[in-house]
Amino acid sequence: MSESPPSAGPIDNSERVHTLDALRGFALLGVFISNSLNWFNGRQMMPREQALALAASPLEIGVSSLFALLIEQKFVTLFAFLFGLGFALQMTRAEGRGTSIVPVYRRRLLVLLGIGLVHMFAIWVGDILSTYALVGFLLLLFRKASEKTVLVWAAVLLFVLPVVFSVGQRVLPVLMDGAAATERAQKATREEDASRRAEYLAGLSSDSVVTSQRANAHYGWAAFSNPGRPILLSIILGRFLVGLWAGRRGLLQDVERHRPLLRKLAAWGLGVGGVIGLFVMALNLAYWGVANPPGWLVWMRIVKDVGIVFLGSGYAAAFALLFQKERWRKVLGVFTPAGRMALTLYLMQSVMSLCLYDGWGLGLVARTPPSLTVLLSLAGFAVQVAFSHWWLARFRFGPVEWLWRSLTYGRFQPMRPVPTAAPAAN
Repeated sequence: MSESPPSAGPIDNSERVHTLDALRGFALLGVFISNSLNWFNGRQMMPREQALALAASPLEIGVSSLFALLIEQKFVTLFAFLFGLGFALQMTRAEGRGTSIVPVYRRRLLVLLGIGLVHMFAIWVGDILSTYALVGFLLLLFRKASEKTVLVWAAVLLFVLPVVFSVGQRVLPVLMDGAAATERAQKATREEDASRRAEYLAGLSSDSVVTSQRANAHYGWAAFSNPGRPILLSIILGRFLVGLWAGRRGLLQDVERHRPLLRKLAAWGLGVGGVIGLFVMALNLAYWGVANPPGWLVWMRIVKDVGIVFLGSGYAAAFALLFQKERWRKVLGVFTPAGRMALTLYLMQSVMSLCLYDGWGLGLVARTPPSLTVLLSLAGFAVQVAFSHWWLARFRFGPVEWLWRSLTYGRFQPMRPVPTAAPAAN
């Protein structure tokens, strides 16, 4: 670890930007609801007919629609923004010490990659940490880029490359093999995917921990060959760059100085993102339960992705503005400890959910409608918030955060807060 300067180390609590911690905790709530509703309860693995049957009542359709409008992908976007913004903060602090961010940041990502891979194959296939770590290395390429360059690349990665990939996946096979052969190949791929999901769902329903986790690892390995993975990587890097731009501008670190811009971002983000979200929701309701919706709906993903970025940005700006008001800070500050130990809580959410949904636990997989899934997520997160308040009243870091920092800096970090010296008596 000799290449790391002696001054490099975790920041003290007094140096933390509490707005970012609270926003990260808020984002973690949305991520938990999203993962629970799409993955942990088995919805992604169920046949379409079974999933629709669980959400057939007006209440469940309403919950699913509101989830798609307000939560789905928006909070994951927030998390990615904050990852890029965190990179900007670390870069600024490294420059303040007169050192390079590269050595420590590279080790930080390697440790995160290891944690993510263990999470993916030993606990839950939907891990995002390993992907964040791999894409995070690409952020290093932009550490000296201008703000304009960062924004241009963000726009290309978010809105241009996904379209190019999508068109290429649909058009090139037709040009090379013909429409009939392409349709046969796509049908075979869909059948293979359905078989793989059914096998995974059967594993999750097993009353054996070994069987369910073996099915998880097998499905996780197959996920690496997903042809849509380049689109995901492009979108994640684009979101990172938006966060990098915001971090360089200091938008969320110095809210008062950027209040006019944040107000515009909140208004445009919530307005444009909300309108697009309502439009997409109306289309989803119009074709709810339709076995073979029209093919042109595939291209609505582009419009949807634009709305997600706008709404995610609007959430971040509105949250930061509200956090400056004392009354709102007391309410939103509840999320701050959860944001400080978000990595621990993210991994804990996976373990809690396996205990709830897998067959060896309570066996709720493929049985809970959207409304119950959301309620279970809210209850579980409330427990996590209480736990984070209790833990950080006694320790400096969450347990996984401590491991991450200790491995990154090559030395054990003190877990107990350092007591401040008492003022001298007069």
